[in-house]
Amino acid sequence: MSAPASRADMLPRGTLVIAGGLVAFALAATSIVRIAHVPAAASPVAMRAENHIAPVASRTLRFLDRADGAVVIEDVNTRRTAAVIHAGEKTGFIRGVMRGLARERRAHGIGDAPPFTLTSWHDGELSLTDTATGRSIELTAFGSSNRAAFAALLGAPTA
Repeated sequence: MSAPASRADMLPRGTLVIAGGLVAFALAATSIVRIAHVPAAASPVAMRAENHIAPVASRTLRFLDRADGAVVIEDVNTRRTAAVIHAGEKTGFIRGVMRGLARERRAHGIGDAPPFTLTSWHDGELSLTDTATGRSIELTAFGSSNRAAFAALLGAPTA
């Protein structure tokens, strides 16, 4: 039988030195940023407010699930249907975004009654804001085809 390995043989000294160096670098970088008062990256909402960027178009929408798996998108102001996404349609991005926002609402004990505000901005951005939680999603960041899925709701006629 062979002798059991000692603790000294388990981790090479070089690995420990490198790990310690990484920890020291992280602490030093964090300290420099804090001491130098480097501002945090601004959120798009804050940047728009600071630069006085106005909305071009806005629509207040409610997303409701139907028993058949469809999602009914209702214009809150007119109380008419803006669009219906039937189960199986190639609109996974809208469903995915709304699923994430609904999960956050459930975590806060909020139902589906409060609407969302879809806004097109003068700088070309498109955002969806949850009026209940205040969370805003910048839809332009997800690519042109995903952005177009929501942008179509701004000009969608009400039925």
